[in-house]
Amino acid sequence: MTAPGHGDLVAEIVTCRRCPRLVAWREEVARTKVARHRDDVYWGRPVPGFGDPAARVLLVGLAPAAHGGNRSGRVFTGDGPGVSGELLFPALHATGFSPRERSVSAGDGLVLRDAWIAAVNRCAPPGNRPSPEERDRCLPFLVREIALLPNLRAIVALGGWAWDGALRALAAAGHPVRPAPRFAHGAEAEIGPYRLLGCYHPSQQNTFTGRVDRGMIEAVLARAGAIADAGAGTP
Repeated sequence: MTAPGHGDLVAEIVTCRRCPRLVAWREEVARTKVARHRDDVYWGRPVPGFGDPAARVLLVGLAPAAHGGNRSGRVFTGDGPGVSGELLFPALHATGFSPRERSVSAGDGLVLRDAWIAAVNRCAPPGNRPSPEERDRCLPFLVREIALLPNLRAIVALGGWAWDGALRALAAAGHPVRPAPRFAHGAEAEIGPYRLLGCYHPSQQNTFTGRVDRGMIEAVLARAGAIADAGAGTP
């Protein structure tokens, strides 16, 4: 689903070629694929955000996965068992933001409730590591996306990269904070009309080591929902 006025932004995102390294990588991955997805047609482009245009809660990730969002066209979607989306969407379902526990592709008909999901970087990066320069080229998309969510109250940063990106985006939107609040799981910061919440990223590295589990993610999402219900500020 697309927010009012969001169509132009989506068109700009999906045609962006500002970062030569990321363009080359995402397209190479889409051509060569992996064995388990050898019959799939990969998206192979930057991945726009998606969700409820009236969302009061925004989730921000790092970037699409090479064989997840870069294949499916939707961030946190299609990257297989045991990885990010397979933990995040059940948590979204349990907290009332998603009608289903699983997202398969951008065309699967899933419609989020009161939530929007985006990423700091919109292209899959090699080694899942964008450069600071690549972050900065992509960040204006997040700034504009926040502005297009008029009911937004809470922003959930999934990981330190997303926390830093959200702070930078909010500063660019006229809400700088000094000193910058530090990322931690469960951290909260009031920034302008928004509440920023920290949540460990549901990556394989974090889930396999027990650093984060579904219950921890659900707790942060439930907190974000409570903040939205309380009307934490008025943009």
